Amino acid sequence: MTNSRIAAIDVGNDSLKGIFGKMDAEVNIPNVIARDIEDRPIIGIEELDTQDPLDGIHIRVHSPALKDNNAIYRVGNLATKSNNSTELDPGSSKSEEDQTLVMLFASIALDAARNDLFKKNNNVIEANYTLGTGLPLREVKEGKDVGYRSRLLGSVHQVEFLVTPRYQGIKVNIKFDEVKVYPEGFAAFINLVMDNNSNIINKDLIDKRILIQDIGGLSTDIAVIKDRKVDDDKAQGFNLGVSESLELIREEIRSRHGIELDSRRDVVEIITKKNDRNHIMVKGSRTSVHDIVDRIMLELAKKQYRHLRNMWQKNSQTEICYFIGGGSSVLKEYIKTLNNNLDGYNIDFFEDEKESIWMMANAYYKLIGDFTRKNEKQQQAQKDEQKLAKTK
Repeated sequence: MTNSRIAAIDVGNDSLKGIFGKMDAEVNIPNVIARDIEDRPIIGIEELDTQDPLDGIHIRVHSPALKDNNAIYRVGNLATKSNNSTELDPGSSKSEEDQTLVMLFASIALDAARNDLFKKNNNVIEANYTLGTGLPLREVKEGKDVGYRSRLLGSVHQVEFLVTPRYQGIKVNIKFDEVKVYPEGFAAFINLVMDNNSNIINKDLIDKRILIQDIGGLSTDIAVIKDRKVDDDKAQGFNLGVSESLELIREEIRSRHGIELDSRRDVVEIITKKNDRNHIMVKGSRTSVHDIVDRIMLELAKKQYRHLRNMWQKNSQTEICYFIGGGSSVLKEYIKTLNNNLDGYNIDFFEDEKESIWMMANAYYKLIGDFTRKNEKQQQAQKDEQKLAKTK
């Protein structure tokens, strides 16, 4: 594990959240990519070094893990400005999409380029990482985590920065010393009960029977926790996320008001912003899109509530359900209203939006940190044994 840096990465449908090292760096990149055929033209190239690299991620990715190898991509903020940008489609599997890997490699390469931890020869950085990441429960139950992990391990994945501020011309060779792929529901439970040093922080919660409903962009996972672990047989994953509804809102705003929003993230911002919520600017006038948002979001909230009700009926001794994930932040008020008017289950949301959105990345950080510490202890014990054997 020598000179291996920790990376805890949640490739969420809306954005990638990554935590690195000893929590000394984090990154949040919109999960949008756009294929490029050639180097993008730059206006005012001398200004490139003054810009934020996150606003201009332009890379070539070479990896045997990709179906489409050696392709050039615009990533994140830069991709949202392209006509051919792609976001993950409903029904797709996170573990099987090139987009997931392109985002993952881009975030790690950015981290490697912005610190001096690794060896650098002629603008080539040799970077070693220990990765903690996750997949939706449904994909783990189907065994897709095994293939995903093996595609990452045992190969070198190269990211070459093309016209990217500050890092143009740098190549990063990424090698994983270890990859742990966790089911998302289990990770959420760990985050609720454990701190960064594996100490129990929530004794009240640890022996309770809990549901965790994680609403993502493409899917919803409901984890069933009892006896301090996830009941794999009862946990369920559904192909129902917020992406399709966000897309419908985007379409309706386009057809009704002639306003083109760059990505689903723009829709999320309109729905969740503190001031002028559910309003857009049309020809300079503040215009409400409340009716569009309410109608589409309420429909989705009803479907999510139906899943909650079915799961609670099957697990009648449940004490509380926690709603987490980016989708929960968007649907919170609608689900609360439905619950107040209908069954009145004991449900809870994280009022701190950042905490909810970063929950998975934090959980992977705790889990991979715990694994690393145990591994280092084991290695030290083996060394001590060998020393002792030599002295005898």
